[in-house]
Amino acid sequence: MSELAQKIIGFDVWHLEVPVTSRRDHGIGSIEGGFEVVVLRLTTEDGTQGWGEAACWSVFTGSPEASLAALDRYIRPLVEQRPVGARAEIMAQARYVVAHATEAKAALESALLDLEGKLTGVPVHALLGGKVRDRAPLSVSIANPDFDQDIALMERIRDEGVRLVKLKTGFKDHAFDVLRCEHIRAHFPEFGLRLDYNQGLPTAEAEASVLDLAAFAPDFIEQPVRAYEFDCMAALRKICPVPLLADESVFGPEDMHRAAREGIADGVSIKVMKSGGLTRAQETARLAVQAGWTAYGGDMHETGLAHLAGAHLMAATPEITLGCEFYHATYYVREDLLAQPFPVKDGHVVVPDAPGLGLDPDPEKITKFDKARA
Repeated sequence: MSELAQKIIGFDVWHLEVPVTSRRDHGIGSIEGGFEVVVLRLTTEDGTQGWGEAACWSVFTGSPEASLAALDRYIRPLVEQRPVGARAEIMAQARYVVAHATEAKAALESALLDLEGKLTGVPVHALLGGKVRDRAPLSVSIANPDFDQDIALMERIRDEGVRLVKLKTGFKDHAFDVLRCEHIRAHFPEFGLRLDYNQGLPTAEAEASVLDLAAFAPDFIEQPVRAYEFDCMAALRKICPVPLLADESVFGPEDMHRAAREGIADGVSIKVMKSGGLTRAQETARLAVQAGWTAYGGDMHETGLAHLAGAHLMAATPEITLGCEFYHATYYVREDLLAQPFPVKDGHVVVPDAPGLGLDPDPEKITKFDKARA
């Protein structure tokens, strides 16, 4: 029997809350105490396990309760007793069996790829077209309302080789954004600076605020206004002297077509979670580059398990050239889910080459952070 003919006989889902080190504010909401994820484990007839994570945020992609229900009630029947080799067919069916739930579908594809890689002895990046890079520059987001704590974080990451930071703006007031930009430029000149509003600006204030912060010469300014405000994004793009990046406005390939047609930005944040999986994320990145845009490896509030999927995406997608923000496992959670540390070295994410995703979660940590199970 071909390894990929093995049937999937186990489908386990957990809803977890992972504790974090500090509060983080964004234009659309805050994280304090911990963030919630849903973890999926698929098991084959010979006991091989494939893992995936749905990193959910209710104000952005959806709630963990919705991902848990999507996986347990709607996606489970598509998967149980199906062969591992039916990955493409399963994903095509999952796209329409439940609307939205992109994080749940991302967890599903991650677990299926993990299984396929483990059974065939190849890393996930080989299943996505092959590795084009061994590592990717890591960007760490600066979002603590207590800026003194973020200064300490920046000193730490500078010492550890990180050279990219993304300042979260628009959650307090413009003066606080200016103060922090001034401090970073004055005291951390080695950092490449990016700015991210996460939709935090009222339309009436967007032009003045964006142009003011553009004077600090960031690499890009990300999603200043609400996701649906395409006209405002397009107008800002015409006057902004630095590149404008779209995040919440572009979830997957369908949004990318419209965004490119309407000229709302110069680049896009590619996220496995909002795309609905790794292959759709790749498609979005390729469409962006075809339109003359750049692409960045973004993330949600994730553990190292979801970071692994993102790392393999980065490895196999040459179109993503602006680095990645897979920092939570190393610099934000109090304790990660992985049994071994997520691979970061000298300010770069190192792509695993072991079969599948390359690392597995620690079952004891899943039990420790468990809120519900299906």
